Amino acid sequence: MSLLSERVLNMSTSATLAMAAKARELKAEGKDIIGLSLGEPDFNTPDFIKEAAKQAIDDNFNSYTPVDGYVELKEAIITKFKRDNNLNYELPQIVVSTGAKQALANVAAVILNEGDEVILPCPYWVSYSDIVKVNQGIPVEVKTSIENDFKLTPEQLEAAITPKTKMIWYSSPCNPSGSVYSKEELRGLADVLQKYPNIIVVSDEIYEHINFVGGHASMAQFDDMYNRTVTVNGVSKAFAMTGWRIGYIGAPAEIARACNKMQGQVTSGANCIAQRAVITALNASPSRVKYMIDEFEVRRELILRLLNDIDGFKTNKPEGAFYVFPDISYYFGKTIKGVTIKNATDFSLFLLEQANVATVTGEAFGNPNCIRISYAASQEQITEAIKRIKVVVS
Repeated sequence: MSLLSERVLNMSTSATLAMAAKARELKAEGKDIIGLSLGEPDFNTPDFIKEAAKQAIDDNFNSYTPVDGYVELKEAIITKFKRDNNLNYELPQIVVSTGAKQALANVAAVILNEGDEVILPCPYWVSYSDIVKVNQGIPVEVKTSIENDFKLTPEQLEAAITPKTKMIWYSSPCNPSGSVYSKEELRGLADVLQKYPNIIVVSDEIYEHINFVGGHASMAQFDDMYNRTVTVNGVSKAFAMTGWRIGYIGAPAEIARACNKMQGQVTSGANCIAQRAVITALNASPSRVKYMIDEFEVRRELILRLLNDIDGFKTNKPEGAFYVFPDISYYFGKTIKGVTIKNATDFSLFLLEQANVATVTGEAFGNPNCIRISYAASQEQITEAIKRIKVVVS
C-alpha cells in the first residue's frame, strides 16, 4: 500500500519537464543533444529589467509581500491591460502569483467542484488537464484539426457543452500550436456562450506579445463576456523571465478574492525582488522587447522551410508563440533503424535517441498525431537539429 495520496499517484508528470530532464541526462553522458523541447526563450532578461531588480535589492526589498502583489505592481498590470488589451480592471480584480501556472491552479481550485467539466480545445498546454483533475474536475477534450489551424469552432464548442460544463480553458497564442484566435473567432465562441451564462472562460494570454499577425484579441474585451472571463498573463515569455516566476490574473472580483484567499494558504505573496523588476517591465513599452519577437519570426520561417523539406511532416503556419506542431502520423506503423513507431511518443523518443534532438510528444497536449518543436533556439541549432531529423527518418 502506497503512503502517497491517490491524487498525486494519478497525476501525470509534465511531459515537457520530463523530456528536458531526459535530455539533460543524455548531455551529462556526453551526448550532443539539441534541446527543442522547453518553452523557454533563449534570450537574456533585458538589462533595464535586471537593473530594476538590482535597485530593489539595494533599496532593501526583502520582506514578505502582500499575498496578491504589491499595489505598485497591480497598478502596472492595470495600466498594461488598458494599454495593450483595452481591458479595464481595478485593484481588487488583480492577483499576482508565482508564475502563470500558479494563477491557473488557483482558478481551478476556487471554481471547480467534484465532477465539474472543463472544455479543453486540443491541443492544449500540458498542465491544463492535470490541474483540472487534481481539483476533481473532468477535462473534456475537443479535437481540432491542423487544416483549421488547431482552432475550436463555435459548432464544436456547442457540441461539447453539457449541464456539467463549468469552464472552458484555452491559450492564444496557443502553446503548443502557435494558433492565434482573431477577434471575430472569439466573438463566434462568445455567441455560443451567451446561451450558457454560468460557464467561466479562462483565457491564457502568456504568449500575447509573441504574435506575428499584428494584433491580439482577448475574450474579456467583449462587454457580455467581461464578468465571466479570467485573463491570465505573465512575464516569462515576452520578457525572457521564465525563472523570475511572476504571473497574474485580471478577473471578476469574486474570483480574484477567492484566488487571494487560496494563495494565502499555499504560498502567500510572490518574490519581492521579482515583483519590483516586473513593475519596470510592464510599465515599459512592448517595443522594448520587439527585437526578440522579430527574431522568433525569422526562426519560424526557417524551421517551417526546413521541416517542409522532410517527407512525412505536415505543418501549418503558426501565427504566434515559438512552436511548430507538425502532424507526423505518416510514420506510425513504420520501422526506422530497427525501431517501430507506433505513436507520437515513440517518434519523439526516437528523435531523441537517434538524432539527439529533444522534442515533446503531442500526446501530452491532447493530440496524439503531432509533436511539439520549440524554435526558442538559435538559427544554427535549429538548422542542425532539423538536418539531423531529416537524416534519421530518410
